[in-house]
Amino acid sequence: MTHPTLHYIHDPLCGWCYAIAPLIQAARGVLPLQLHGGGLMTGARRQPVTPQLRDDVMPHDRRIAELTGQPFGDAYFDGLLRDTGAVYDSEPPIAALLAAEQLGGRGADLFARLQTAHYVEGRRIADAGVLLDLAAEIGLQREAFAQTLATAEGAAVQAHMLAARALLQRLGGQGFPTLALEVDGEFRRINANAFLGQPQRFADWLRAALPGPVAAEAGPLCTPEGCALPAR
Repeated sequence: MTHPTLHYIHDPLCGWCYAIAPLIQAARGVLPLQLHGGGLMTGARRQPVTPQLRDDVMPHDRRIAELTGQPFGDAYFDGLLRDTGAVYDSEPPIAALLAAEQLGGRGADLFARLQTAHYVEGRRIADAGVLLDLAAEIGLQREAFAQTLATAEGAAVQAHMLAARALLQRLGGQGFPTLALEVDGEFRRINANAFLGQPQRFADWLRAALPGPVAAEAGPLCTPEGCALPAR
């Protein structure tokens, strides 16, 4: 029997992925994590920050804070979300995660740092200079990261995103985030929504080796068509 693996289909610019960040951190203490960046905002779906974008994302952010206690900074609400020179583009940060994973398996560490940089510090995580700075902040050597990032860009990251979307379809997931537990080649989709704001309970559930079913019902998700708010 192989060790179970938690597969996480995500996007660095997905608010509901930030909502489950405490669950992911707790899960990392239990079993290996494999990241799959699906590319929520890439190609024609890239978009500049506009008042409409701010109006679209803020209700979700407020709801995430209410449900989970995840912090959102003034630098994000009143800085980044008013910065009309910023662009929401998922491809550069996903490429950075691939590079960090190649450099000693640090993809999940950089992902957590990217989320804090975006939602708390209001930094432009699609900008190359910001990505280099954040990689250095988690201890990656700047020049080595820059070289590895160059190889992860373009065709490599696009192939990764296509594979992530194929896995999403295989699992029957509808958007980001989607979690699945793999045991001996068998995948079981997890309803992360059942654990929002309860990272220890999620870790305990994983440790218990699935003592009972947790239905893979739809939780709040982000898709290219928009994000869904959960019912109150």
